[in-house]
Amino acid sequence: MSNINKMLEITSANQDLFIELDEKKAETISGGKQEVFTILNETKYNVAYRVDGKKKIHKPGQIWIWTAWLGGRIKFDRDARKGVRAYKRYNLSDGRIYVFKDDKSTPGNPWDIDLYKRA
Repeated sequence: MSNINKMLEITSANQDLFIELDEKKAETISGGKQEVFTILNETKYNVAYRVDGKKKIHKPGQIWIWTAWLGGRIKFDRDARKGVRAYKRYNLSDGRIYVFKDDKSTPGNPWDIDLYKRA
């Protein structure tokens, strides 16, 4: 085998190793594997929330598909009134559909909302 062929073989092996290490590094930096989930807003309110720290305002009727790399953790204000804060947190799962809906378990507070898994 010529020196050029050996160099090409070594270079190719090194590139494969670099690509494998680079993918692992990207996964470590990003926090792990990606999670993809869908969130719908079936309330009459704009819902402010954060997924993995990224803030969004979700308007009524909107459907969003999320790709999360940091665990898919959501934090939202479950009381839709302005000036009232009652935060709730969930860890969302890959491949699931979630829906913001009125929380019927608190009939005395018509502003309460919650995030439900859709079957």
